[in-house]
Amino acid sequence: MRIWLRSTTYLFVAIYFSFANAGSYEDFFVAVKRNDARTISALLERGFDPNTRDPQGQVALILALHGENFAAAEALLARPETRVDLVNAVGESALMMAALKGHLDWCQRLLARGAPVNQPGWSPLHYAATGPEPRIVLLLLERGAVVDAESPNRSTPLIMAARYGKEESVQMLVARGADLKRTDNLNMTAADAARSAGRDRLAAQLTRPGS
Repeated sequence: MRIWLRSTTYLFVAIYFSFANAGSYEDFFVAVKRNDARTISALLERGFDPNTRDPQGQVALILALHGENFAAAEALLARPETRVDLVNAVGESALMMAALKGHLDWCQRLLARGAPVNQPGWSPLHYAATGPEPRIVLLLLERGAVVDAESPNRSTPLIMAARYGKEESVQMLVARGADLKRTDNLNMTAADAARSAGRDRLAAQLTRPGS
């Protein structure tokens, strides 16, 4: 009888925690999307893991920065157990998202927490080169970012900057020795990428005699 009661008690406790955790899981990601720092902090204080992934494999810190929900991001980064090195299902990190959105201060904070500057595939420098803030490009280069990092489609940060980014970003990459002759999987150079985006003046700057 005692064994049966003990087993039953364990079963009820397990069911309770299962429901509690399920509710916390939903509440947590709703709070991230709503920029609800108070709920996030309360859940984390109760032991919820800030590195939990949503059903699409997204990490909360990346979601918060993607949505520019900075109160949520603050609550997450305040916890020492929050990992800044995690990537989502498509290989994006929190640093990459902050770089793409042009948030220099967040890039600095993530780097201070140990966010990796380089990684296989798409890199933070690719995202910074595509984004609106050249100072992030400079920051990453100063922290050791590989200037000619190659993405899965062989694009370099210079190719991305030439097509989408600021001219200042292009100039910074060239000044740091980016290879103007490198091509992507469509055999396009940075000059070709600029030209395809209607940036003829920039394309001319990226075309050298014999290149």
